[in-house]
Amino acid sequence: MSGYILCQTKKAEHPYFVESISTNIYTIEELCYYLYHNLYLVDQTIINEDLCKWLAEELELTQLASKLRQAMEREAGAEEILYPVFKEINYLTYEELKALNGRLTELNKESTAIRKKRKGDALVENGMYVNAIRVYQKLLDQTDFSKERDGLEVRIMYNLGCAYSYLFQMEKAMECFWNAYSRSGTENEKALKAYLLAYRSIRSKEEYAHRLKELKISEELRSEIREALNHFSKIPEKQAETDSLDVMLEKLARDYHRSTGS
Repeated sequence: MSGYILCQTKKAEHPYFVESISTNIYTIEELCYYLYHNLYLVDQTIINEDLCKWLAEELELTQLASKLRQAMEREAGAEEILYPVFKEINYLTYEELKALNGRLTELNKESTAIRKKRKGDALVENGMYVNAIRVYQKLLDQTDFSKERDGLEVRIMYNLGCAYSYLFQMEKAMECFWNAYSRSGTENEKALKAYLLAYRSIRSKEEYAHRLKELKISEELRSEIREALNHFSKIPEKQAETDSLDVMLEKLARDYHRSTGS
């Protein structure tokens, strides 16, 4: 796999829609790229009969479609599902295949909660914030974290706050950051900083000053937050030419609908 992808097979007339990231796939190369870079999103929403039909009918890869159907019937593991797809066009180098083996081995060792958390993280990385919030929230509601280590619940809560902030739902983001901070024994400075930044974005200057005093925030941390706020305030607004305004609005609307899954 190199920095660019040279298509070795035909391009589909009708794309395969990957619902989890609201993306159309037209070639086997694009499918390989998605699978390789999104292991935690590989589930029945993409590996299913619709994919097999698309491979057979649109790309004329009937043997590959047959292999995937057989693997699905056996409820095979990820290796038996992924390897035939990659091998169809020798997508991975030997070193990349070794690295993939290592990643799959580690994935199989992870608890269900960690895998679901990483699924939410992958959705955030793909800009699918609403879908990520659903994954995180369901995980928080249904998981017994007493069996988990390394502050998993706190990390999920923090990432949930980030997802809300990307959607500018700052009240909810602030609540998540505070929960992450308070549940980590008040030693999580990253969560505290995120909480205060979110707090300042939706509260008055006077309320913010009172909250700093109430929480006994150190001068060092206050300085860091001031620097962050100053940085945000100095980011120039993007100017739009009148002729390109419609295009810009269309892109913003498209990005919004993609990120919210609507």
